[in-house]
Amino acid sequence: MPMLKLDNQTILLAFAVVTGLAVLLQAFMLLAISITLRKAAHSIREEIGGLRASLMPVIYDSQELIASSRETLASAQEFFANAQGLLTRVSPKVEEAAGDVAEIAHGLRVQTAQMQSSVTEILENVRKQSSRVDHMVSGVLDSADRAGDFVTDIVSRPMRQISGVLAFAKAVIESLRGSRAQQR
Repeated sequence: MPMLKLDNQTILLAFAVVTGLAVLLQAFMLLAISITLRKAAHSIREEIGGLRASLMPVIYDSQELIASSRETLASAQEFFANAQGLLTRVSPKVEEAAGDVAEIAHGLRVQTAQMQSSVTEILENVRKQSSRVDHMVSGVLDSADRAGDFVTDIVSRPMRQISGVLAFAKAVIESLRGSRAQQR
């Protein structure tokens, strides 16, 4: 059985080839990681854009409702001021006017209660949407974390295998050197 002659040049060439293949494999893995991360970033941007598009109308509607309720309250205050002036000027009809004012006050209370209920409902919807946004963002970040762990596992497993192959090659070379030294 002919003995394979391994001189330094052959060993260096084999090592260079194995190293080149390892670097090439690493470059492909880094390219795959880069592509995956770009896709994830694009997906996250789209998700945030969708969330922004769904939340902004709710916020604008809330602002309009609050402005409307302020105007209604200002109108009610103005009305009460006018009603007081009317009562002082029209003393013979005080009892009749008092009944009318009580009726108007009741209507304003009902409207105020309705507005307060509407504002409470809007604030509850905003809280729910905020919770939903938090849940979605947490889910996206958890997915990104799992993807990172997956990519790390994919990269480290082949590197361990390559290290094992290199250790095997080194052991074979050392073994061959040792047997050649014993033959001399």
